[in-house]
Amino acid sequence: MVPDISTGSRTYGLLAYLYGPGRRDEHTDPHIVAAWEPVLAPDPGRDPAATLKQLTDRLDLPVLALPADRRPARHVWHCPVRTAPGDRLLTDAEWGEVARRIVHATGIAEEGDDQACRWIAVRHADDHIHIVATLKRQDGRSPRRHQDAVRAQAECRRIEADFGLQRLNSGDRTAAQRPTSAERSKAERTGRAEPPRETLREAVRQALAGAADEGEFFARLTAAGLRVEQRLAPSGDTLGYKVALPADRNRAGEPVWFSGSKLAPDLSLPNIRQRLETGALDTEEGPRPRPAVARRDAVAPAVQAAAVFDQDDDGTVVAQLVGTGELLDALAQTSPAPTRTELRQAARAFERATRTHERAARADHRALRSAARGVLRAGDALGRGEDGGTTAMVLSTLVLVTLAAARWHSAHGHAQQAAAARQAAQHLRTAYQAAAAPPLRAMHDHARRLPEPVRHQHTATIVGALPEQAARLRHEPGWDALLATLDQARHAGHDPAALLKTVVEQRELDTAENVNDVLIWRIRHTAGLPTIPKPATGPAPARPRAPKPTAVVTYTTPTPSGQRRSRR
Repeated sequence: MVPDISTGSRTYGLLAYLYGPGRRDEHTDPHIVAAWEPVLAPDPGRDPAATLKQLTDRLDLPVLALPADRRPARHVWHCPVRTAPGDRLLTDAEWGEVARRIVHATGIAEEGDDQACRWIAVRHADDHIHIVATLKRQDGRSPRRHQDAVRAQAECRRIEADFGLQRLNSGDRTAAQRPTSAERSKAERTGRAEPPRETLREAVRQALAGAADEGEFFARLTAAGLRVEQRLAPSGDTLGYKVALPADRNRAGEPVWFSGSKLAPDLSLPNIRQRLETGALDTEEGPRPRPAVARRDAVAPAVQAAAVFDQDDDGTVVAQLVGTGELLDALAQTSPAPTRTELRQAARAFERATRTHERAARADHRALRSAARGVLRAGDALGRGEDGGTTAMVLSTLVLVTLAAARWHSAHGHAQQAAAARQAAQHLRTAYQAAAAPPLRAMHDHARRLPEPVRHQHTATIVGALPEQAARLRHEPGWDALLATLDQARHAGHDPAALLKTVVEQRELDTAENVNDVLIWRIRHTAGLPTIPKPATGPAPARPRAPKPTAVVTYTTPTPSGQRRSRR
């Protein structure tokens, strides 16, 4: 159950929307399910004689009774409350109880307080209600609604338990601010896929990924096509910044600005400076790396980050979470089309997993930030050959990294962050499958050309290293590709048994969805093998051939009578 609190200045306008048809005719049977005093709240949805003007006047009465200079500028409190998809439908009586519990918990109208604010709850759909209140009590005082959003969330968790609904994750006030209903409505009217707040948050996060210093960060924002305005002190030092989309303007035709802190807590300028300082990067640039090299170089710091998540040093772990988020942002900007959409979704999901109350101060995450910088400097990968193979290699590693992050968050009671990390892992799995298909197919073809004695030899190596899992691995996709990888390692001068033992000990395999795939990329990275195998050097195994059909020969001999007779 999700509450979403906002404030406004027009009671009549909000009621007109709630009792109207909706933006897409989605409102059905609007009516009041609860109110501060039901007999005093005319319901235009049930009483033909009642009007929106009458209902507005009743709600606004405590506000209008005050002198104009004591009336709050934004006196309308609005809280939609929605059940989760899949929840059962609540009755009007149940929704009425939900509304009463929320106005009590938030301080709008505590139970038994006959001088509380006036409020109503309107239902115009099966899965949600809208609670509307005016922010002056009937004794002229303002309600005590400090942290009303936090208290509404906590009450919703209790309501879910009492009503047998889905238990959503509790928040910890580290999430980015969600778009308001007005922002979402404007996005719909203007044909945007999402509200500008979310577009800007992603753009700022991507500009920060792997940035060497503050100047480069602001230059990237400008290069991304955003409006950027810095707040300067008299000394010329930058105190803050704000960004806007070029085409996003208010009714006065002015840009709609968002400061970094309004986009996300960690995007304020002080927090950005802390990240740049603790993960300071060398600004001297050498030759641009190739995309395949940059991706291969990103694997080692990602593996190290996964190992850090098993430690107890919270500050170090949080630093690795931040660095992993930057690497995901870099990959999302430069990956080929078949994987880019899923990687953007993975980066967006993991953003939530990077924010906790623990601090990353003084913790070093330069390795991951440097890897992100290298990926961005290398530019777009083509998605084939070594580019596609090394993309699969780093994505396979990042799946395990995000799952390790989810375990750490779960152990620390960070429910929302753990869920976000698992969601990122799922998007990464989908992207990996798209990137890995061509190189795995090439490895499979390589393995099918290996002589049977060689296949048996590599199979024995795997059984020796993983005796309890070998039978399962033989039936998993990727078995042939693993054999091909061991064979290529042998031809490159490695001892397959020792190499396999090394990579098995690198990191646990229990969370791997396909152990063969994990082993393949670990071996190729550790041994420095190309991700696309060369043709097998051994002779192709003899293939059984169908016997040739026996030829039928017809010839003739003369008979005594002079006639011809055929013989076969």
